[in-house]
Amino acid sequence: MKYALVTGGSRGIGRAVCKKLAEMGYHILINYAHNREEAEKTLALVREAGQDGTLMPFDVTNRAEVREALEAWQEANPEAYVEVLVNNAGICRDNLMVFMPDEDWDAVLNATLGGFYNVTQPLLQPMLVHKYGRIINLSSVSGEKGTPGQANYSAAKGGIIAATKALAQEVARKKVTVNAVAPGFIETDMTAQLEDTAGLKKAIPMGRFGKPEEVAELVGFLASSSASYITGEVISINGGLYT
Repeated sequence: MKYALVTGGSRGIGRAVCKKLAEMGYHILINYAHNREEAEKTLALVREAGQDGTLMPFDVTNRAEVREALEAWQEANPEAYVEVLVNNAGICRDNLMVFMPDEDWDAVLNATLGGFYNVTQPLLQPMLVHKYGRIINLSSVSGEKGTPGQANYSAAKGGIIAATKALAQEVARKKVTVNAVAPGFIETDMTAQLEDTAGLKKAIPMGRFGKPEEVAELVGFLASSSASYITGEVISINGGLYT
């Protein structure tokens, strides 16, 4: 049985990725921090896709909690390893830097960068031992060009891009690929809170927000054997907003 872990898999892009990977034959480890009800909806979609999944509640910012959850899973599945890891968990706390509280800076960087390290580091060795693995990190157009009012989010997502490029070089010889996906405006709970969505859509050459399923298709390709010679890349999916 092949296993894939998706952090922040209970909603939005994470949910769509879980469904896509299930369609590709993976048993999905669905991580979530708090919302079990939404995570169970994702699990139902995974099962509808013909596979099964396991709910894995842990806060990616809590290193001890992450290690405990992953070690418990490994002990229960001693012959298995996580073949595909999608680091999707992250949060927004938007504000101009001059007004930004310390805790909002820390929370955003801890969720994205801390979460990336906390989850990826313990899963690397099994991938290297098996000489196969796929790590896909969710960045953002904000990490590529910077977005005013999102200095914390841009820093976190830009850091993910740099970490992706560095790690890809470390593990390439063991046939483990590491890539980043940088979405623009996607129809999720996060963008639903934005003001003037009509104005934002006018700034996008395609004139619309993307769909989570479109991002999931890209993640699915990068997770496949067809992408075996692609590593250290950042692939934008933003409707032409930034190239």
